[in-house]
Amino acid sequence: PAVTSPCKILKCNSEFWAATSGSHHLGTEEVPEFCTALRAYAHCTRRTARTCRGDLAYHSAVHGIDDLMVQHNCSKDGPTSQPRLRTLPPGDSQERSDSPEICHYEKSFHKHSAAPNYTHCGLFGDPHLRTFTDTFQTCKVQGAWPLIDNNYLNVQVTNTPVLPGSTATATSKLTIIFKSFQECVDQKVYQAEMDELPAAFADGSKNGGDKHGANSLKITEKVSGQHIEIQAKYIGTTIVVRQVGRYLTFAVRMPEEVVNAVEDRDSQGLYLCLRGCPLNQQIDFQTIRSAQATEGRARRKGPSLPAPPEAFTYETATAKCREKLPVEDLYFQSCVFDLLTTGDVNFMLAAYYAFEDVKMLHSNKDKLHLYERTRDLAPGNTAPSGTPPALWVALLCLSQCWLCLL
Repeated sequence: PAVTSPCKILKCNSEFWAATSGSHHLGTEEVPEFCTALRAYAHCTRRTARTCRGDLAYHSAVHGIDDLMVQHNCSKDGPTSQPRLRTLPPGDSQERSDSPEICHYEKSFHKHSAAPNYTHCGLFGDPHLRTFTDTFQTCKVQGAWPLIDNNYLNVQVTNTPVLPGSTATATSKLTIIFKSFQECVDQKVYQAEMDELPAAFADGSKNGGDKHGANSLKITEKVSGQHIEIQAKYIGTTIVVRQVGRYLTFAVRMPEEVVNAVEDRDSQGLYLCLRGCPLNQQIDFQTIRSAQATEGRARRKGPSLPAPPEAFTYETATAKCREKLPVEDLYFQSCVFDLLTTGDVNFMLAAYYAFEDVKMLHSNKDKLHLYERTRDLAPGNTAPSGTPPALWVALLCLSQCWLCLL
């Protein structure tokens, strides 16, 4: 059954933004009305506090309310009745195309220096993680985990079990918080869940708010209910979110300068895109895959993974994955792994689209494919990074042949 969150913070956000849209255009005589809406917003968050304790959007809203109370000199005591709904003024900022230079990363931060070095992180499938340093891991990470946490944005995913009794998990919820930035964008929250991939932020807007550079942050719907893209030009960042089958995939392209823009490096030990999954959450991909292949060929008796709805053998899984992923890299291997552990053919599509996103977002086209290094080589004789194991073995054999001829 689809997971539905009892946390109602998005409803609180929507009510507040609907009540105060365009309020920064108001004169000081209407500040009391804004404070009334703000108190109603605070009251709404308190009502849902118990069910929202682990929700990033909730904690962001609570801190945002405190800041707005101080900025507008609002008292925490007073009326909390909802003010009248406002309509957006003519020439709404969602239609603006002009932005100050500070709101375009490449123009402002690197006007007189080399082009920024972009990095990529992706999460898909069971789940499989490709970090900003091109490390590939298969993880358990059940529950809520932070993917990104820096000075500009936070990304949190929630992973839930795919099958009862199995350790296989997949992403069922995604929360992205874009923090307010100078005159460019207001704070914006994007949240997606299974069977709900909105083409707008939580407040209903599709860009960065009512600031002058609002269009430096905007959402584009590529395929309704299946594929959205968020462009955050003020930090040079592109985010792709997809729903494939019942679950979500995430991919991002971000400059190294933004990745490393953190105030306290020591507090970011669980930032998955930067540090990877904790050791106790990592799955030994190669060992499990070898066992699955052996079990599939030998049909030997013994304990195995819970039977998925549509059982794949190792041979049928590899054949199915080759339909979309002809190169036997780690995306191909993750596809085989997921079909064997879940029996859900949509996980093949998740691996396929994850690699399509890499082709679009990764800045180094020579590093698109990732391959496992051969484990049984002696220290100092590991295969070169990016070289397929089969090709490396062939090169070793060829070199031996040349030595014999000489």
